[in-house]
Amino acid sequence: MSRQPKLIVISAPSGTGKTSVIKEILRMNQDKLIFSVSATTRQKRPNEIDGVDYYFLTEEEFKKKIENDEFIEWEKIYDYYYGTPKSEIERAKKLGKDILFELDVNGSLKLKQLYPDAHLIFIVPPSIEELENRLRKRNTETPETFRKRIERAKMELEKAKYFDYEVKNYELETAIKEVNEIIQKILNS
Repeated sequence: MSRQPKLIVISAPSGTGKTSVIKEILRMNQDKLIFSVSATTRQKRPNEIDGVDYYFLTEEEFKKKIENDEFIEWEKIYDYYYGTPKSEIERAKKLGKDILFELDVNGSLKLKQLYPDAHLIFIVPPSIEELENRLRKRNTETPETFRKRIERAKMELEKAKYFDYEVKNYELETAIKEVNEIIQKILNS
């Protein structure tokens, strides 16, 4: 029988650098970790691949999966649904690897309720002002979406205290190193 995979969650407000951290962590640990692919109803961005970055679903498909209890957690954020398929844990188990999730704070805390052994890592921006600068530089937000993201970031930062680990991302390479050190402790425990 295959062992239960270790569940590691990384969360952070939009613009904190979590996607960059996660990509590097997965590259460094490709023999040990798989990435949990989330489902979403938002539009696919040009550089994204269905089934790799997200499972892109219609709202109707997503709601059907909710009805069938196929998600560990799900939430509607910025007019779109996001959820973590239960099947991702089974996929990790079949591959004999541990699993890394990229979730928002609410999803992270829901996952921890269902799986108390899960490890939650929160990446903190240097400041709200720096976060605003990073989001502006991305130039992917409408003024309304930008405002919503900043408001949500403030709420998310309030919930960081419920996480097992907190890493400040002043400088990306240092944050990656710190997150990887935490993950190595988890994987080797």
